Amino acid sequence: MNLAIIGPSGVGKGSHASSLCARFRLRHVATGDLFRDNLQSHTALGILARKYMEQGELVPDEIVDAMIEEWLNRVPPERGTLFDGFPRTAAQARFLDELLGRFDRSLDAVIYLQVSDDEVVKRLSGRFICRSCQTPYHQTTRPPEVYGVCDECGGELYHRPDDSTELTRARLRVFHRSAGPVLDYYSAAGKLVIISGEESIAEVDARLIRALEGVRNRTYGFATPQEVAALPRVAVVHPTPVHLARPTLDLVLFGAPGSGKGTQAEQLCREFKLPHIATGDLFRDNLRRSTELGKLARTYMDRGELVPDDVTDAMVEERLARTDVQDGCVLDGFPRNLHQAQALMDIMGRQRRRLTGVLYINVPDEAIVERLSGRLICEKCQAPYHTQYKQPRVPGVCDHCSGALYQRADDSASTVRARLATFHRQTEPLIEFYRNAGLLVEVNGERKPAEVTAASIAAIHSLIPPVRASAVPAEATSNR
Repeated sequence: MNLAIIGPSGVGKGSHASSLCARFRLRHVATGDLFRDNLQSHTALGILARKYMEQGELVPDEIVDAMIEEWLNRVPPERGTLFDGFPRTAAQARFLDELLGRFDRSLDAVIYLQVSDDEVVKRLSGRFICRSCQTPYHQTTRPPEVYGVCDECGGELYHRPDDSTELTRARLRVFHRSAGPVLDYYSAAGKLVIISGEESIAEVDARLIRALEGVRNRTYGFATPQEVAALPRVAVVHPTPVHLARPTLDLVLFGAPGSGKGTQAEQLCREFKLPHIATGDLFRDNLRRSTELGKLARTYMDRGELVPDDVTDAMVEERLARTDVQDGCVLDGFPRNLHQAQALMDIMGRQRRRLTGVLYINVPDEAIVERLSGRLICEKCQAPYHTQYKQPRVPGVCDHCSGALYQRADDSASTVRARLATFHRQTEPLIEFYRNAGLLVEVNGERKPAEVTAASIAAIHSLIPPVRASAVPAEATSNR
């Protein structure tokens, strides 16, 4: 059998995965462990991931996808697999189906361990983790033999700062927002198994084994649409009503890596006198200044873990609350997927804001591959250049900070194509979401940069309603 077990942190996925793997002879893969193993073993993917982390950047999803593909390639065809904590999004669910198909496999069932949010908060408030091997313990349900010492390796046990009640509830909101589409996806495929995880480990184990015996014997009745609809969900957030929103000029700019977003963001910010909020820069800034969010992100990175979406969401919300962006901004790199789009609407609603428009710079994949093969990046400030389209004044030297320019290892053609596949899986639903909201404008990004800029400026002007015209500087409105 090939299975996946999903649920928020604290529901017991790891504990139950171990017993299920022993019972059904499955190979266990937990994405967190896989990521750490690649970092510690200095594999090619681990080295690439480490470079992103050292530059203060979020590790792209396609690197984790590639780690899973490489791991699956080593699993003998006769052995089943158990994916622990993956997929987390609908885009990852589609990726996993495509990946398993290439190995002539498919998931037999996806187990959703259901535990109430209050119980998760209670569990995590008593959780302790080994600093060395990451083995989890609990002060009441699974205490170590010696207080503060790991039974497995003798490492020190500690309480993670992100297991506080406030942060746990924030993570649960993010989980429910992203898990809803995943549950719908597997429910529609007739593969979803819902198991209550609220009883003792032994009782939940017994329930899981009975269910999976039924799946193996093709006698199990999978979750019905009514059962799925009854699961906890984060309510869909709608745009702030126009009459309640302040007259801001808030724009989202997105496009594939290499589409020219950075260049266009710079031009739009100059034209409309708006601050530029690039999530990569925002992430680095929080790390550099050791803000509370930066220190929290650093704890994940130091453990060799991916920084979760709720930390990025919080960084964006804090940035949007500052005084310099109260008249508007250009958001670049956020949102990247549907649940982040919902998070952004939630944030803007709390700040009495409303998105003015979403500009999608559309460039064919082949053109992207050609562009990125000539891309150069400043090692200090990360400013982008190109050997043909945007040459520095002095070869090999950044115009802004005099840093050395280099070509990123992930700008090879094969890696770029993998990144583009991930981008399309994440972005196509996002494009449809904003198109249905009447906010999307597509701009052909295959033209010269000046032509793309002119089209982008015209597109933004077309989106600005009269009530917000006063928020746009006179120099910009005079170009209409």
